[in-house]
Amino acid sequence: MFQRLFALLALSLTAMSPVLAQEPQMDLQRVRLTAGMYQIDAQVAQQPREREIGLMFRKEMPQQEGMLFVFEEPTTQCFWMKNTILPLTAAFVADDGRIVNLVDMQPQTTNTHCSEAPVRYVLEMNQGWFAKKNIKKGVKLGGAPFEARR
Repeated sequence: MFQRLFALLALSLTAMSPVLAQEPQMDLQRVRLTAGMYQIDAQVAQQPREREIGLMFRKEMPQQEGMLFVFEEPTTQCFWMKNTILPLTAAFVADDGRIVNLVDMQPQTTNTHCSEAPVRYVLEMNQGWFAKKNIKKGVKLGGAPFEARR
């Protein structure tokens, strides 16, 4: 009897997990970054599962907000937009905060977008944010993550 109950409970939790996985992650640690005179309030996705989910399922994001993906080692980073509703721009960022390249990414696609050089950081913002602020390749971002690596 208890084995059946346990099996039914396990099956119910497994069936519910896809529903739970479709919730955007909103409670990650945050860090304040700067891009010239502009302030960015970025959620930090540092753990593998946090990076995997990223900004999936978000329906909106304030213009000054973004998500900073932090990896253990600099390497070529590639991103895609499966299950991501918002159009985003990815800034691939070197350890010193220098933007290596920027890539516009279309929602709900599995096209890969990669860094032009090994990087440890990727900052995703609403598409057009960098262009509107005239922030381009070579601009240095400021903030605690980049100061610690200089």
